[in-house]
Amino acid sequence: MSKLVLDCSDIDQYLDKPISSSRIREPISNNDIRRWAQGMHYPNLLHYDPTYAQKSRYGKLVAMQSFPVAMDDGMGTSPACVGFIADSHLLFGGDEWWFEDQPVFGGDWIHSERIPFDYVVKDTKLGPTCFQRGDNFYRNQHGQLIAKQRSTAMRYNAAAGAASVDQSEFNDPVWTREELEALEERKASWIRMLRVQGHKERWWDDVNIGDKLPERVFGPHSIASFTTEWRSWLINTWGAVQVRKFDMESFGYTPDMAGCENDPDMLLENPELTDGAYIGPSRGHLFPEFARTIGMPRGYGYGGAMGSWVTDFLSGWAGEHGMVIHSIANYRGPALTGDVTIQTAEVVDKTVDEEGRHLIHVKHLMQNQKGTKMATGTAEIRLPKKPG
Repeated sequence: MSKLVLDCSDIDQYLDKPISSSRIREPISNNDIRRWAQGMHYPNLLHYDPTYAQKSRYGKLVAMQSFPVAMDDGMGTSPACVGFIADSHLLFGGDEWWFEDQPVFGGDWIHSERIPFDYVVKDTKLGPTCFQRGDNFYRNQHGQLIAKQRSTAMRYNAAAGAASVDQSEFNDPVWTREELEALEERKASWIRMLRVQGHKERWWDDVNIGDKLPERVFGPHSIASFTTEWRSWLINTWGAVQVRKFDMESFGYTPDMAGCENDPDMLLENPELTDGAYIGPSRGHLFPEFARTIGMPRGYGYGGAMGSWVTDFLSGWAGEHGMVIHSIANYRGPALTGDVTIQTAEVVDKTVDEEGRHLIHVKHLMQNQKGTKMATGTAEIRLPKKPG
């Protein structure tokens, strides 16, 4: 039997060279910020309630730290999936973020500069798999850097992906009314933490190594919730973005998953063929038939959303006077329809860096109700120090 080979040599020509990107046509609105908070299941009043936000340190609605990626037409993967790999499919494998202390408000503009970084081929359960990385530099209208995102795309043979599907996972889990009520109470616990913290500082001095962050629970996920997530990306609002022209087949996607996604010419003819919900490689998230062609048993969540869940979980705990300055998330498994997502984290260190910032170091974990790991990683969170 011949061994499967994944030819990734076409990627070489793109490394370290900026690639084209899409641009928003109007400045960011408060409703763009609200829609992102809603799509990411993040009930922090700071990002959607103007009365609450007016009493904050910002004096008005402010975007979440995770918001810059909402401006991107590839969730950050675009510079991590350039180059032709024949008969391939792609999954989001993780990302690393560096955040600047540069808040985003309604009226701002965000643009991303994209530069492919590197790749390596490893053997996985899908056979040879290309782990490809690319950088996104998000800047505002003044050229100020807001955040840098280094994304990892996993590219693998399409047939190997389809053959890996676990048929025992085709059906959503069934939740009893009592189980759903218990989940609602667990959800409410994290929301109460946000409300109790309010506008107060979370002091670096009061956090100890070994402390556990309050768990965050949301779900069960559904096609409806994944659709809400997808629609919260500005790129998927018809006409909101001046879309770059690119050919999905140039990446090597199989014809059934290539489609016209983000095609600016087709947008003028029939936008439903271009917005990623119905046609193209993203439709596997919302249609189990196509999810199974790339190795997923049923509808599944977006990698870009998982990265935002991590940032929101940690920045929500930090409060409005703190912020995540760096995070790493390695994706291990998807959010599937019917499943619940549970986030936890533990404080593993406290430091003061060379810039004088007081940092809390955490290890974080994302898993589903069965204990299946969805993401693991680390982060550094800046907190204020008590005066005196």
